[in-house]
Amino acid sequence: MPGFPFRSRGRRRAALFATACALLVAGCGGGDGGDGAAARQPRQPGGGAHSQGAARGVPQGLPGMPPLLDPNDLYAADRPNALSPVVKDFPSRVYVPNTESDTVSVIDPATYKVIETIPVGEQPQHVVPSWDMKTLWVNNDRGHTLTPIDPATGKKGKTVDVHDPYNLYFTPDGKYAVVMASMDRELVFRDAHTMKRMKTEHVNCLGVNHADFSPDGRYFIVSCEFSGELLKVDTARMKVIGQQKLPFDGAMPQDVKISSDGRTWYVADMMADGVWVLDGDKFTEPWLMPTGKGAHGLYVSRDSKSLYISNRGEGSISVLDLLSRKLVKKWELPDGGSPDMGGVSADGKVLWLSGRYNSEVYAIDTTDGHQIARIKVGDGPHGLAVYPQPGRYSLGHTGIFR
Repeated sequence: MPGFPFRSRGRRRAALFATACALLVAGCGGGDGGDGAAARQPRQPGGGAHSQGAARGVPQGLPGMPPLLDPNDLYAADRPNALSPVVKDFPSRVYVPNTESDTVSVIDPATYKVIETIPVGEQPQHVVPSWDMKTLWVNNDRGHTLTPIDPATGKKGKTVDVHDPYNLYFTPDGKYAVVMASMDRELVFRDAHTMKRMKTEHVNCLGVNHADFSPDGRYFIVSCEFSGELLKVDTARMKVIGQQKLPFDGAMPQDVKISSDGRTWYVADMMADGVWVLDGDKFTEPWLMPTGKGAHGLYVSRDSKSLYISNRGEGSISVLDLLSRKLVKKWELPDGGSPDMGGVSADGKVLWLSGRYNSEVYAIDTTDGHQIARIKVGDGPHGLAVYPQPGRYSLGHTGIFR
């Protein structure tokens, strides 16, 4: 890929990317972030950022979904150390799936040391808290299995057969798991507990990847990384109701996160080197906010005021003020690195990120951005989960709690 040191998620992911490029030659030709690319980037709409925090009514939520604590703050349940009774006695750990080692490294955040290495299936991509927060699911993508881990004991349970589980989410009502079957080009809705397949929604984009849900839970936005597209999916109907191509040659969208007031969606793009800013309700064309090379992971601070953006291609973290919608800080990792996926500690003081291409994990102080620790783990560390975290229920991925 010109101008960007793209590496695959493994042989299987590389093969899919090559296939996508063959099918979409025009879409995979650029993305170097140079003058030509910048000229193609859509402008921010006139009038600047919309004010966040304005009160608004929230439509009737998805039946069965717990009501929002605060309609102006989706993350009101995620305050520092506000642990649910379900998880309050779980030991604090960081679970790191190593895609090339087929293991999960377990870090004690009190000592910043690996205390256990758990063998799992082939190519584990993410460690995902279940909706009821009682189980951690390891997504063994190429092994076509899920490995459950009991966060109370740290022990793994009986492996469950699930085809192509690249990523995993849960509907806000807790009824269904949504498997991002990237290679299969499917969104697979499964029973949230047994993982029995309930409905399959075939998609015509490449590389379904990350997602997040609307405030009322009635729809979710999905990134398709290999064809540079976004999907809008009706939760109750389990059906794609919108699809659009991102307006950037070679776009490669990654993590998806909705703002604390529920008005704005952010989609990281590792080839456009920034985040797309989207109106999810209208699903109109988004505009691009440059953040750094290889923008990848998105995480909300415990006070709901900031969004941490990992720039994997340059070893930095950008900090976005959600109220003003302006970038206010950039933290550089000493000696570089490849910050990827992760989460925020229960007290909000530490941002944990995997170093995808460096076989390491970074612990970053959220007060000033200095690196607290750099911890060696297995090869290809990816979607690590900090656990437990505050919140009432999990929407999946590495921990989206509400």
